[in-house]
Amino acid sequence: MVRLACILIGYIFGLFQTSYLYGRLNGIDIRDHGSGNAGTTNALRTLGKKAGAITFLGDCFKCYFAVVLVKGLFGESHPDMKVLLGMYGALGVILGHNFPCYLKFRGGKGIAATAGLFLGLDPVLTLIAMFTFIGLVALTRYVSLGSIVVVIELIAGVLIYGFRGKWGMPAPYLYELYGITAFLTGMALYRHRANIRRLLTGTERKIGERAE
Repeated sequence: MVRLACILIGYIFGLFQTSYLYGRLNGIDIRDHGSGNAGTTNALRTLGKKAGAITFLGDCFKCYFAVVLVKGLFGESHPDMKVLLGMYGALGVILGHNFPCYLKFRGGKGIAATAGLFLGLDPVLTLIAMFTFIGLVALTRYVSLGSIVVVIELIAGVLIYGFRGKWGMPAPYLYELYGITAFLTGMALYRHRANIRRLLTGTERKIGERAE
């Protein structure tokens, strides 16, 4: 039951669709422009740098706050699964972000929300992900490439920490944590499948190229 509560709390946070709301304030539905995605990159290309920054921060911190909240609500009564409950909260946020019920389940891809998950999970993993993303985007100008590599880093980091005993959880909870992380990684890669095809064919748009 506590797991379901964490997912539901997270899902409610995930319904705060930053780019959609910002777009509406500017008289557009962001999903009808550019890539059609309600996320940071499309907001950046369609509405400019300010919109991109606001979208990233809004989507990142809605996940971070959800993770902090569920840990605060349930961590004391379930100390041996505190990290796991935070992951369930993040799962709810990313599901709400990607599949918002009030927008006919047309949302984003969950990368900025995943940044919030990193932030709520571990500071070292957060710094590694941040520098990886910034470095790849600076070198290649492909936001999608940075996003794809970062979600792969998420599962790698969770597994490495788990093998080293950093999470402090018994094995059943640890395997559960791995399963959720694998699901989030797989979902992110699936939602980037078109980007992956374009990267492989050299047709992916680079940062700075405005959407038509």
